[in-house]
Amino acid sequence: MGAQESKTAFIAIVGCPNVGKSSILNRLLGEKIAIVSPKPQTTRTKILGVLTDRNVQLVFTDTPGYHRPKNKLGEKMVRAVGSGIHDVDACLLVVEPTGEVRDAELTLIKKIKKEGIPAVLAINKIDTVEQKETLLARIAAYAGLYDFTAIVPVSAKDGSGMQELLSELRSLSFPSVHLFPDDTLTDQPEKVIAAEYIREKILRYVEKEIPHGTAVSIESFKERSDADILDIEATIYCEKETHKGILIGKNGDMLKRISTGARLDMERFFGCKVNLHCWVKVKEDWRNREALIHNFGLD
Repeated sequence: MGAQESKTAFIAIVGCPNVGKSSILNRLLGEKIAIVSPKPQTTRTKILGVLTDRNVQLVFTDTPGYHRPKNKLGEKMVRAVGSGIHDVDACLLVVEPTGEVRDAELTLIKKIKKEGIPAVLAINKIDTVEQKETLLARIAAYAGLYDFTAIVPVSAKDGSGMQELLSELRSLSFPSVHLFPDDTLTDQPEKVIAAEYIREKILRYVEKEIPHGTAVSIESFKERSDADILDIEATIYCEKETHKGILIGKNGDMLKRISTGARLDMERFFGCKVNLHCWVKVKEDWRNREALIHNFGLD
């Protein structure tokens, strides 16, 4: 029996902020390449993840949550969602298991319809739902809005439904050579992955609006020639002096907590020891300054 025909599909993962798009991507890949936090709008750019499952290669773009922008950075994030849908073969729309259908979701469905591409609906966080009737009502509400290829209840947290979801996504692939080597996990440069791990810890450990006003720049990323150690130097930029004080913390405690958490993630991902040094600097109102947005690689 001959080898199976190779297939591929580019799939955009879309949805409102904080519905679990990045968590689903990480669960599908079996590796954390997209950062996750309880705060909305964690993802700022289109993260590309590659899953090669036997003869099928699925190339995912994890887009920022669709929201009403408040600054130039927010505008770029929303544009990333629009271009993400425009450039793919299919969409994976992720929604919550309860509540009303949101206006932003109706807008996304309208965009998907306009592109005329197949879409799978993933109803995430089913581990939080006790009543089956709640889920059935949710399925019915979305089924009436678009002819989804499939509607799959899942939990990115405990893995429920993920194999069924993968099966449905595989069915969207078409005959094609694989565009990435089969062992590829992401197109993100190692420096970007490192910066994102630091930003995730800021989102997790620092309160209120401060994390959304931060950006991380990797100033140096070097592998030692005489040892299996990565030396990484990073600068965390924030918008106000008061924010700088909070990010550093009393006796440097907060910066140490951020650095330690990020370093452990980096060591798991890169498979070696990491020597990480972080500094904090102020760049006022950087989210509205085109040049700085560009410098931080967020355009």
